[in-house]
Amino acid sequence: MHKILEYIGLLGILPVAIAEDEHKASMLARTLQASGLPVIEVTFRTKAAVRVIERITADASHITVGAGTVLTIDQVKEASDAGASFIVSPGLNPKVVEYCLSKNIPVVPGVATPTEIQLALEYNLEVVKFFPAEACGGLPYLQAIAAPFKNLKFIPTGGIDQTNLLSYLQSTEVLACGGSWIVRPEFLKESQFGKISQLTYQAIARMLGFGLLHIGMNSSSPKEAAAVAKQLGEMFYLEQRETPGSIFLGTGFEVLKRQYLGTHGHIAIATNFIDRAVAHLALKGVNIKEETRDVRNGKLAAVYLDMEIGGYAVHLLQV
Repeated sequence: MHKILEYIGLLGILPVAIAEDEHKASMLARTLQASGLPVIEVTFRTKAAVRVIERITADASHITVGAGTVLTIDQVKEASDAGASFIVSPGLNPKVVEYCLSKNIPVVPGVATPTEIQLALEYNLEVVKFFPAEACGGLPYLQAIAAPFKNLKFIPTGGIDQTNLLSYLQSTEVLACGGSWIVRPEFLKESQFGKISQLTYQAIARMLGFGLLHIGMNSSSPKEAAAVAKQLGEMFYLEQRETPGSIFLGTGFEVLKRQYLGTHGHIAIATNFIDRAVAHLALKGVNIKEETRDVRNGKLAAVYLDMEIGGYAVHLLQV
């Protein structure tokens, strides 16, 4: 898979913008980037699309810009010359796909039927757009038509918003979700960048679903761990579950039998998508301790962040 498409998959959400005014393009890009989504699809539904892409690529170098609603080879050329790094189409136009592939431009054509999916596979495409997602039957229909095509990933777009975002992303067929609910045309027209920032923040929070899982407490020895666990258990009527390395009490505490990461212990944070969580935290300058990666069945299951908060290490866990 092309690295740009992999990056979009890690971000999880692809904001789609119908922009009429190139003078608001830079502020839009900076708003998305500052809010945690340094990616945007600018649609060719307006005469200003090329100028919007040019302005974003010139003024916001750290945001990945793609062109959407691309219908012709000429539009591909215009978008590419303006600085677009990927192409999205509402349908599968063989001429557009062939041209993009010949120029090594990542292209995501739209599909809605098994026949169109098979045509995409003829071009060895790994990612396609499922459009219009909700009008075609939503997630149940996508899962039905995707079933025979195990190695293909989809970017559903059309009718997706905060209410159904998570259900789509939790489907193994879905690479990321596209949508215009974050950057609505009226928001741009009225320069409501605060609203765009708020919706971006809410979408990322909804996707990652961070939540406290338990508090881990370090101890100097198994004997000390047993004493601490006994005190906590008896005081708060918590059932104990012992493992070789620690003692769990109820659902909220873990007493480690040794001094481990963190001055006092660790905070275990659950997330819906640990790979995406790592990617989004990296955008904030928060990295992971590579040596703590816990990979199960080929997928990252847990990892510690390379930091402490209030004397506690932070442990991410996939749920």
